[in-house]
Amino acid sequence: MSLARKQFFVTIGLMLASIFFLAACSGQPLTTREEGAGIGTAVGAGTGAIIGAAVGHPLAGAAIGGALGLGGGALVGNEMQNQETQQNQTQQQIQQQQQELEQQRQQIEQMKQQQETE
Repeated sequence: MSLARKQFFVTIGLMLASIFFLAACSGQPLTTREEGAGIGTAVGAGTGAIIGAAVGHPLAGAAIGGALGLGGGALVGNEMQNQETQQNQTQQQIQQQQQELEQQRQQIEQMKQQQETE
């Protein structure tokens, strides 16, 4: 196995280990933004290392690709997280309106029963 290939696998392994280590330290599940950043970093580093190996600089390629992947992944993850938040708010509003409708339906039934007894 060539030195460049070994460096590539070591770089990817260290980056993945770092991501999992940081995720485990938080004690909370990763947010969508954090997941996007982690995935982007790993994919960017891998792609950068492959391109860097083709030109003789796999570590530099991995570092540059990782940084670009981190930025891109964080942006995509942030947008996805914003959409999730908006969907959750919409769902809460729908549930609240359904509860109000049910209360109004019960009030109408009570009023009907009162009219029948009068």
